[in-house]
Amino acid sequence: MPSPFDPTTIASGPPPEADSGFGPPRPWVLLEASYGDLLDRRPTLALLPWGATEAHNLHLPHGTDVIEASAVAEAAAALATAHGARPIVLPAIPYGNDAQQLDQVATIHLSTRAALAVLEDVAASLVRQGIGRLVIVNGHGGNDFKPLVRDVMLATGITIVVVDFFRLAPAVAAATFPDPGDHAGQLETSLILHLRPQWVTRRPGPGARAALLPRGLDQPGAWTPRPWSVVHPDTGSGDPAGATAARGRAFFEAAAAGLADLVVAWDALPPGAGPFEPRGDASGAGAERSDG
Repeated sequence: MPSPFDPTTIASGPPPEADSGFGPPRPWVLLEASYGDLLDRRPTLALLPWGATEAHNLHLPHGTDVIEASAVAEAAAALATAHGARPIVLPAIPYGNDAQQLDQVATIHLSTRAALAVLEDVAASLVRQGIGRLVIVNGHGGNDFKPLVRDVMLATGITIVVVDFFRLAPAVAAATFPDPGDHAGQLETSLILHLRPQWVTRRPGPGARAALLPRGLDQPGAWTPRPWSVVHPDTGSGDPAGATAARGRAFFEAAAAGLADLVVAWDALPPGAGPFEPRGDASGAGAERSDG
């Protein structure tokens, strides 16, 4: 019997009984790509899915944000690759800012200083390898990357774009979900029914809000973190009723296409160019969103 490391055995593929059900490796996904793949197709832009590990009502997996962000990034990279771009999807960061959910079992919180250190090290590694463009594909509403991105861009010279995948394709989302919800509601439940239906095995809670801010604290411009278990007893925010895999697929495909458009457009710019294209006038209109 040949050694399991015999090159002829490797070249011919694993025996049928060793087939795990996975398809062939995707060279735009770093977890699957070999070094030979990467040498043949050197990436010019990286996508970093960043999620959270937290409760999603009673019925969705703790890794919902990681599953969603990774799937959207991988599908977008596949589309962009088919259009000539050379993205690479990095392994997802599975932890996010969950400081207000730490009373819920097995929630993992990543502090802002830790997130900054992770992002800076990832960016510095990419820059040393000639990859100066990074897209953070964010799957968790509690992650706020703006100050981190400004610091890391200054420190490393990389250019970073942050994409909240759940804000992509707003017209499709509005047409698809009568009540999308904020957390583990109709939109997220539909996405998981599309992506991992076998992992939705429990009946959800109603996702109702059980506490409100008093008058004066609820006005626009004022903000404080929600004590999640007080405000959302089943940890959901939004009614999952009406969620379907078909709705999840419609939004997923639109979000992936939107992200792919971003990747293809940025990758087509000259090496070293950022995502901003100079205008012919000095008005600066559209140079930066009003949310800073």
